[in-house]
Amino acid sequence: MYLSTGFRWHLLAGSALLAVTATPAFARPSAPNAPAAASPTDAPNAPAATEAPGGDSGIGDIVVTATKRETNLQKTPIAIAVIDAKTLTDRHIQSLIDLADGGVPSLRIATFEARQSALTVGIRGIVPFDANQTARDQGVGIYIDGVYLGRQQGLNAALFDVERIEVLKGPQGTLFGRNTEGGAVSIVTKAPTGVFGGSATAGFGNYGSYDGQLHLNLPSYQNISVKLDGIIQHQDPTTRDPLASSIGWNAYNRVGGRVTARWQPFDGFTADVTFDKARDENTPFFSQLVNFNPLGRTVGVVDTTTNRIVLPGSAPGAASCVSGTISATTCIAPLPPLVGVHPTRQDVADVGVPQQYSVDKTEGESVRLAYKLSPAIEFRSITAWRKVSTNQWDNSGGPERVAFAPNGNFSRYSLSDLYQSQFSQEFQAVGSIPQLDYVAGLYYFYEQARESAATPSTNRWNATGTAYTINSSLVTGPVSSGNQGWEYGSRFLQRASFAKARSYAVFAQATYTPDFAPVLHLTVGGRYTKDKRNGTLYLVSGVPTNYLFTYDRGRFDPMVTLAWDASQTINLYAKYSTGFRAGGANDRSSNFGAFGPESVKSYEVGAKMDLLDHKVRLNLAGYIMDRTGTQTDFDNVDTSQFLPGTTTPNPTFNLHTENTANAPGTSKIRGVEVDFTAKPIEHLTVGASYAYTYTKVPLTANPNPGPTFGVLTPVFVVYTPPNAASGFIDYDVPVRGSDTKLRLHLDANYADPQYSFQSETVKTDSSFIVNGRLALTDIRLNDIGQKFTLSVWTRNLFDEQHIYRRSAANAAVLGDYANFNPPRTIGVQGSVNF
Repeated sequence: MYLSTGFRWHLLAGSALLAVTATPAFARPSAPNAPAAASPTDAPNAPAATEAPGGDSGIGDIVVTATKRETNLQKTPIAIAVIDAKTLTDRHIQSLIDLADGGVPSLRIATFEARQSALTVGIRGIVPFDANQTARDQGVGIYIDGVYLGRQQGLNAALFDVERIEVLKGPQGTLFGRNTEGGAVSIVTKAPTGVFGGSATAGFGNYGSYDGQLHLNLPSYQNISVKLDGIIQHQDPTTRDPLASSIGWNAYNRVGGRVTARWQPFDGFTADVTFDKARDENTPFFSQLVNFNPLGRTVGVVDTTTNRIVLPGSAPGAASCVSGTISATTCIAPLPPLVGVHPTRQDVADVGVPQQYSVDKTEGESVRLAYKLSPAIEFRSITAWRKVSTNQWDNSGGPERVAFAPNGNFSRYSLSDLYQSQFSQEFQAVGSIPQLDYVAGLYYFYEQARESAATPSTNRWNATGTAYTINSSLVTGPVSSGNQGWEYGSRFLQRASFAKARSYAVFAQATYTPDFAPVLHLTVGGRYTKDKRNGTLYLVSGVPTNYLFTYDRGRFDPMVTLAWDASQTINLYAKYSTGFRAGGANDRSSNFGAFGPESVKSYEVGAKMDLLDHKVRLNLAGYIMDRTGTQTDFDNVDTSQFLPGTTTPNPTFNLHTENTANAPGTSKIRGVEVDFTAKPIEHLTVGASYAYTYTKVPLTANPNPGPTFGVLTPVFVVYTPPNAASGFIDYDVPVRGSDTKLRLHLDANYADPQYSFQSETVKTDSSFIVNGRLALTDIRLNDIGQKFTLSVWTRNLFDEQHIYRRSAANAAVLGDYANFNPPRTIGVQGSVNF
C-alpha cells in the first residue's frame, strides 16, 4: 500500500516539529585552511563560483557541499566536477540525458535499452547494466537538494532552475550511504531570494523544438520568501515513423512546476518547504539493423508452395532449414524486401509500427530545516516524500530485432507500468570547534514499487515480406500469449512484481587540524547501514505465482583522508573509502532470483593546484578500486516465433528473461583523472578534462537455465570507455560603453569504443561531439536593471554519428542492431532578467 497524502503530511509536520525542538546549524572553521562553514541545509542557493583574488584575470573559487557544508572546491579532498548554471546554459543541458555526450569524462549516462524514460548513470566504472526494476538499485546515487531518488525511472525530467550539479567521484558511503559505490550526482537548485525578480526564457529550434522557462522570486512577507518555477520543453522525432498515426522516435514533451517557500522567523533558523511536479512524455531512440548475416551463413529462400524457408535450390515442399545451429543443412531467414541494412543513422524507419509516448510522472514534497544552536553547532532536518510513475511504450525494434518468418509477427512492443513511492528522513548535526570540523547524522529511507510488463507484437508480415499489416491493439476472447494486444485489458502480462525496501543509517565524520601542524588535515568517518528488502514476483507468463525474496543485511563503511596544504594554493590528499550497492532480486527472472550486495574498496591520491596567480588550475586524481560481489546480468530475449521444427507458435516468443549472479573474486577498476582550467588573458577561459579507466571482471558462471547454465562467461563493464576527454573554450568580448558582452562557447567531447552489454564482446563506436553557443548577453532594457540575452546554440555541431548501444545477440540468425546518438540540433533562445 502506498503512503496516503494525510499520513505523508503528518510525517512531514512531525519531523519539522522534532527538528525545531532538537535544533540544526553550521559553524566557523577554526583552521585557516580547513573547509569553510556552510549556509543552511547544504546551501541550495550557495554561489557556485566567486571571483578569484586576481579579479577577472584569475579563475574564481568554486563552492561545493560534498562534505555537507560549504567548502572551497580546491580545499576539499574529494575528486569533484562541478557543472554550474552558466555551463548548463552554454551546453544547452535541459535534462540529465544531455550529459551523455561526456562533458564530465568519468560520468557516463545512457538510456536503459533505447528508452529515455529510464537512465543508466555510472561513475568510475561503476555502471549497472539493468537497474530498471523494482528490487534493485543503481551504483551511483542521484540527489536533488539532498534528497535521494530511489529509481532510475523519471531521471530524465526537465531540470529546474539549477545552481550547480556536483559530480562526486568514487565511493561516498560515509556521508551519502547506500548505492553510492561509484559516486554521487548532487543537483543543487536555486532557493528563494526574498527580493522581487526573476527570469523568463523562450526559444525554438529544428525538429520542431521549443522551450520556455519562468522563474519568479516574490518579495519577502512576514519573513516568508516564495519562489515559483515553471518549464516546458518539446522536440519532434528525429527518426520518422511511416505509420501516419504514430509519433516516431527520440521525441519528447516535458513540463513541470515547482514552488519553494523559505521561512526565516529569527536569526539562525531557516525552513524551506518545496513542492514539485513534472511530466515527461518521450519516445525511445530508434533501433536499426546495421549489418546482415555477419557470420556468413547460408541465406534461405521462401518456398511459396508451403510458405516455409528452405535452402536455395530445394524442391517444392522441402523442409524448413531455419535453425540457430550452424551446419550445411541449416540456414537463416532472408531479409524481407522492405527492410534494409543501415550502417548510418536512419531519418525514416523502413517499416511503420505503432509508437506512442511513454509517460513519466514525478512528484515530490520536502521540508528542510536548519537551526544554528550556537557558534559551534547547527542542526538540520531533511524530510521528503517522492513518487514516480512510468507508463512505458517502447516499439523501437521494428523488424530489425527478429528474423523474418512468412506470415509471422514482428515488432516487439515493450510495455511496462511502474509505480514507486518513497519517504526519507535525515537529521544532521554540523559544526566546528577548535581544530575540529564535524558532521553526524541519522538517516531513514523507505520505498515501495510495483511493476507489470507485456510484450505483444504489433505487426505481421505477408508470406513473402513484401507487405505487412498492423495487428489489433484490442482482442476478443481470453487473453493469452497467442491472443493479445497492447491496450489495457488486452495485454498478456509476462511478469508482475512488488517490492519494499527500508534502510536505516547512522554516520559521523570529523576533520582534525592540529595546532602543531596546521597544514595537515586528518578526516575520519564511518557509517553503519541496515538494509531490509522483500518482494513478490506474483505473475510469470500470465500465470499467478508466489515467488518471494527477503534481504536483510547490515554493514559499516569507513573513510580516512589525510590532506596536506603544500602551499596556499597546492593541496594534496590520500584517501581510503568504501561503498556498496544493496542486494535484491531480478524481476525478469522466472523465479525472482535473488542476488547479494556488491561492495568496493577505494584507494585514491590527488592534488589540487591553483598556479600562476590563479590563472591556471590543475586537479589530478589516481585511484585503485577493488569490487567484490559484482552484480552481473545474463539476459535473453526469445525471438523464435515457432517451436523448433514446427509451425506451432512459441508461447514464450518475445519473452525477456534475465538472471543476476554475483561475480566471484575481485573486479579490478583502475583510473586516472585530470582537470585543467586556464585563464591566460582577460575574457578568455579554456579547459580540458581526461579520464582513463581500466576494468576487469572475473569469469562468471552463467545462471540462466539451459545448456549454458554454469558455464564460465566473460563479463564486461558497460558504458565505460578506457579513454574519455572533453575540452572547452569561453571567450567574452565586451561591447564598448555598456555591460553587454558577445560571448562564444565551444566544447568538444571524445570517448573510446565501449561495451553496452555485459555479456557481449561487441563494442560501440568512438564518439566526438562538439557543442556551441554564441550569445549577446546583458543587453540593458531600462534603468531598473532589466537585461536581455539573445543566443544561438547547437548540440552536435558537425552532425557526428556514432553507435552508442549495439547488440550482436542475433548475429547467428539476423544481424546486429544498434542505436545512434541524436543528430545535430540548433536553435535560438532569448531570455530576460528582471
